[in-house]
Amino acid sequence: MEQKALARLLKGCLIGLGIVGLVVYGMIIPMYGQSVVVQYPEFSYCYLPWLIFLWITAIPCYAVLVIGWRIAGKIGEDRSFCYENAKWLKWIAWLAFGDTIFFFVGNVILLFLGMNHPGIALFSLVVDFVGVAIGVASAALSHLVQKAAEMQEQSDLTI
Repeated sequence: MEQKALARLLKGCLIGLGIVGLVVYGMIIPMYGQSVVVQYPEFSYCYLPWLIFLWITAIPCYAVLVIGWRIAGKIGEDRSFCYENAKWLKWIAWLAFGDTIFFFVGNVILLFLGMNHPGIALFSLVVDFVGVAIGVASAALSHLVQKAAEMQEQSDLTI
């Protein structure tokens, strides 16, 4: 596959992920929360804190989409293995780790405040694991891209 075609495909996927995120965070989560409030009015005090908490967790996700757009641009320029991509992948790793820590701590705090169910807190560990996996994969890719950029630089200097 050509670099420009690959970059267009990646950018299309990023746009799709952004739209899906808007639908999930903007429509599905608030509607689900409202349905829980209708079914269990005693939990209505939990709706707004949970909604704000989940919306805050979306911020690093959209930052990752912006960084992914930049990486796709470099791929389209046939600069897949460059120091900028390694740096941006490291940023993705840090954002994933930070969002995972925030999500875990937030769930624990909401649990202790009586705004979370233990089953939801346990299920959130799956989300935390996925966040850690994304962070580790991004850190590993950052390292590999860094090494490839170094090798490419050495190769460019060789006559």
